[in-house]
Amino acid sequence: MKKILIVEDAPNMVKGLKDNLEFEGYEIDTASEGNTGLQKVTGNKYDLILLDIMLPGVSGLDICRSARKNGVDTPIILLTAKGEEIDKVLGLELGADDYITKPFSLRELLARIKAILRRSPASNGVTGDEMVKIGNLSVNFKNYVAVNGDHEIKLSHKEYEILHYLYKNEGKTVDRDDLMSNVWSIDYEITTRTVDNFILKLRQKVESDPNNPKIILTVHGIGYKMVL
Repeated sequence: MKKILIVEDAPNMVKGLKDNLEFEGYEIDTASEGNTGLQKVTGNKYDLILLDIMLPGVSGLDICRSARKNGVDTPIILLTAKGEEIDKVLGLELGADDYITKPFSLRELLARIKAILRRSPASNGVTGDEMVKIGNLSVNFKNYVAVNGDHEIKLSHKEYEILHYLYKNEGKTVDRDDLMSNVWSIDYEITTRTVDNFILKLRQKVESDPNNPKIILTVHGIGYKMVL
């Protein structure tokens, strides 16, 4: 049974989400304010987190930032109020996997949840316990493990997905819109700056010289290409 954490301060919304998600077969845990939410996010194992941006105590964006900084790679869906476009962009850059704008339909939310839980890096390509060599890293996409020599390297859930998508398309040019639609699978109201920022972070971990990349190449005006 997949376990979902709901971090939301509106009691009626929490009750509605909890009841409906439990009906769909998910195990649900909840937190009604930011400090408790942060403790649960960093101290427990979940399959997915529904995270409101506006919370008492610690904001959803700060929770997302702290989670990724501490190596928590659990998929995160941000719950945002209408008009919080800047927060959506920032949230995605901090490592959130998706966002949904209030008010939203239960059907839409369930579709988003199922899509994220279904999009495992092991669903295509690398399976089992296979480690693949990508620049400085040896990566197991099924188990979300990346190492450089004897040292484990922390990658966010989204960094794994981007790296895996480029790996599956090794030698091919992948444009930014393609990355956004296949990795995030949401309707974007943001610029491609988010993708570029993730690529910069990945190069810091993959490349011997991030300023002169040899593995993740820029195809100017289009996107990126992985060369192994």
